[in-house]
Amino acid sequence: MSLRLKRTSWVTRAGVVWLSLSMMARIAAAQQLPAAYFRLMEAGAAQVEQRLAADPAVDLATLEARPGWKHFPYAMLAPAVLYAKRHRDNPHYHDPKMLALAVRIGDLLASEDEKGVFEPRLDSDWDTYMWLETYRLLEHNLGEERRNRWRRSILGNVAWVHDDASERVGFPWYNSPYIGTSPNHYAQYASLLLLAGRVLGRQDWEGLGTRILHRFAAVEQTPDGYWGEHSRAGPTTGYDHLTMTQVALYYEYTKDPAALAALRRSTDFHKNFTYLDGTPVEVINDRNRYWDVDAWGQFGFSNFADGRRYAEFLTSFFRPDNLHIDWLGRLSQDALYYHEGPTNPIPQDQTSYSYRMKIPAGIRKTGPWVICLSGIVDTPAVNNQFYLDRQANLSVFHQRLGLIITGANSKRQTELATFSELLGEQVYHTPVSSRLEMSGGQDRLSLAYNTFFSDLYVPAPAGDQVTLRFVITGEGTPAEAPRLTLQLCLKPGEELETAAGQKIELGEKQVELGPEALGGWIRHHGWTLKFDPTTRLVWPIHPYNPYQAAPETGLEHAVGALSVPLRLKSKSGFVRPAEQEITFRLTAP
Repeated sequence: MSLRLKRTSWVTRAGVVWLSLSMMARIAAAQQLPAAYFRLMEAGAAQVEQRLAADPAVDLATLEARPGWKHFPYAMLAPAVLYAKRHRDNPHYHDPKMLALAVRIGDLLASEDEKGVFEPRLDSDWDTYMWLETYRLLEHNLGEERRNRWRRSILGNVAWVHDDASERVGFPWYNSPYIGTSPNHYAQYASLLLLAGRVLGRQDWEGLGTRILHRFAAVEQTPDGYWGEHSRAGPTTGYDHLTMTQVALYYEYTKDPAALAALRRSTDFHKNFTYLDGTPVEVINDRNRYWDVDAWGQFGFSNFADGRRYAEFLTSFFRPDNLHIDWLGRLSQDALYYHEGPTNPIPQDQTSYSYRMKIPAGIRKTGPWVICLSGIVDTPAVNNQFYLDRQANLSVFHQRLGLIITGANSKRQTELATFSELLGEQVYHTPVSSRLEMSGGQDRLSLAYNTFFSDLYVPAPAGDQVTLRFVITGEGTPAEAPRLTLQLCLKPGEELETAAGQKIELGEKQVELGPEALGGWIRHHGWTLKFDPTTRLVWPIHPYNPYQAAPETGLEHAVGALSVPLRLKSKSGFVRPAEQEITFRLTAP
């Protein structure tokens, strides 16, 4: 009897293992590229075809008024690639329906361009690329009249960017303070000129685009693998995907070794600074507090085995029934230029990993926890609404619960800065110096301000707990009202519980809880945070939106500010080591 039970148990366990491996194989097959691209493109093309069939006379403005359809011309590349790319996983190769859909969209763009409404739209050069790529793929299927009509419009729209590109080519750096636009835009101008020059026979355009993009690859990229937008001091992570896409396209047509080396560095940067939900790490970003999973430039990663796995990882988050049009277009570009081959594991596949850039920023994954520290110091862009102050330094992410403490930066919002101090009438909220030390047992981020410096010690997470220990050393005469603040990702509509017995459903109503109301800890969304008894909490705080040059209006991106006053005292001696210690303990059972 005992033997039978043991054998039955063994067979059951073996069956479970077999089922698990089988399920994993099916999941892997579903994510395999470029097959997953083709499925997404097929679904997106069907949605576009259905919309056009519902209103044959629809114009571009009406199409782009639909949420997620802002760059409608991106839609044309999906049917064009499905029609033109022969591949075992593409059932729509030479499907006349796909050709008809791509041609219909191209004719719509030609009509809108002839009316003078195509180019004035924001970032129309991005749309022109999609039109040009579609023209290249379908040129021999268009017929002479349509081919000439499209060519005429595309030539006119590429000409718009030529002067902007040529007058900046010799500027000191391709960063915003010099070129007056973002590097991702300038790289886009160059790649459009390069491809248009090749396809349409304009050698001068091709030469200009080549010159600019070679410099992006060989000179402009930092050793850490990003292209700084405001400066080389730190990345603008989301937009870096855009710049990288243009360098990747440049490599496809030139095979410049400098471009391949740049793509290698870019792959290392992006794969290491991506959360387990596919979104870019926010604390190192100087322009955006949040960003979607990125479809841009995945084909650039696919030059490398780990890059192909990273592209699989990113693509796994896209759903056929919820595709923005710009995602559809960029996934189609990825399918067009994808390099197939073996895959290697990426950091997100590992139980633990750590990575430190040459600049003072690093990331560590331990089990379900991902902690990122940033000591990036950069000059604030006072007269540019789009660049944020590098005022936040810490983010904590949990695989199941998502981002819990965000290190997203802001602009002119000292209430969200990790540290702030008042000197005279001026509040200072960005560090003047920093140092990051990372080791297996404990990471240390040091941040210096005018009247103190802080050492943040982060031991490797132990099971379900993260400890954050700030040790404050005073210097000279203390500032007024210095404080430490953590930005909490609180969820509207969910309950916040305090140690003092309060239970509050979070919403639009302002919540201000002092030390007595908090009682030393809060519980929310499956996690518990214990803190200093002098702590205060304010909800909601609406962060700055650079595209509106004003705070956000809804609760989707609101945060809670959990702040602790610094107790700095003027004593004999200029430096007062370890004058205060503030500890936070975060638990996610």
